[in-house]
Amino acid sequence: MNKIFEDSEHAFAYKTNWELRKAYWLFKMMKFNWLISVGTGFILTAIKWRLPVLGLLKDTLYSQFVGGETLEKATPVVKKLADYEVDVILDYGAEAKEGEANFDLAKQEFIKAINYAASQKSIPFISLKITALARFELLEKINPHVSITPASISVDTSVLTAEENQEWQRVIDRTFAICEAAMTRNLGVLIDAEESWIQDTVDALVMLAMKSYNKKHVAVYNTIQLYRHDKLEFLKLSDEVAKQQSFLLGVKLVRGAYMEKERARAEATNTPSPIQPDKTATDNDFNKAVEFCLSKNEGIAVVVATHNEHSNMLAMDILAKQNNKYNHTFFSQLYGMSDNITFNLARNGYSVSKYLPYGSVADVIPYLLRRAQENSSVAGQTGRELFLLGKEMERRGLL
Repeated sequence: MNKIFEDSEHAFAYKTNWELRKAYWLFKMMKFNWLISVGTGFILTAIKWRLPVLGLLKDTLYSQFVGGETLEKATPVVKKLADYEVDVILDYGAEAKEGEANFDLAKQEFIKAINYAASQKSIPFISLKITALARFELLEKINPHVSITPASISVDTSVLTAEENQEWQRVIDRTFAICEAAMTRNLGVLIDAEESWIQDTVDALVMLAMKSYNKKHVAVYNTIQLYRHDKLEFLKLSDEVAKQQSFLLGVKLVRGAYMEKERARAEATNTPSPIQPDKTATDNDFNKAVEFCLSKNEGIAVVVATHNEHSNMLAMDILAKQNNKYNHTFFSQLYGMSDNITFNLARNGYSVSKYLPYGSVADVIPYLLRRAQENSSVAGQTGRELFLLGKEMERRGLL
């Protein structure tokens, strides 16, 4: 592995000795799967019984993975990262709440985030989940009736009731209002991937938004989950659609986040699983997606969103051969993880962002528990974090 990602001094320069120690012990705890499993159950039960656990969470998982309770309270983190040439992707971390009134409030929160981002020099993107703006069951009902071809993007709403048609139009209106605000402010909206049984609906909606708002620059980005075996081909189809329908394509490449849920549903419904047969297949498709996007660097704006060092190196190598044309290529990692990648990419002149959630402790608990579970379950991730944190602690004489 290239030595660029072994540099712990620059990776953790932004952390005080106390912050470094705290991160080290937090990842040490996350190394124990059973502890995370028991801890998750305890936290959920404690919240249900209204036990005082929020303070403990705020001082541990929350401070490691979340920027602050509000946009304003996240500002110190934004500014600290900016000092090291690291940008921010703002993510309203609260889990989606049901109901039209809540969907309208969420729309306003995303537009507020866009306006805040426009006031900062280091926030090029916000992140958006369509399920924050729409009823899941509506998206699911539409999903089988979506068609995306190079010539057309169509959603057959004849299956919907008159009331549901109005509801769907409100979803479009909310999404387009956010994308228009981003386009006006010269920012990007990264629209998250969702479960496979609503993803076609999301893809169609994002494509329609791109067609409207990605004319002069890329304001709207779709997310391609390469742990699905069909998504490399969908990426290539997206490129054809963009060319034929005269808009600019923006994509965020990720491996994926719903693997166990997807497999369980496929088994329960006796349908083929959309998930790759193994991690190697996922890695291969992710790297092929990187190669595809960067080979068309002038045509596709891409966010390489990964904690995988090999995939980051692959993108760097391709960019180096292109004489350092980085203008449409961005890198991203989650706040609180893989600082060795983020800060060393920034130090070497690449455009890199931290995905920075914000929201109250209570609201972002589901996000925090997922981060802990993912770290404990992804082979090597927690061990790698611990190794580099320990290396820096030794360098500073703290171990």
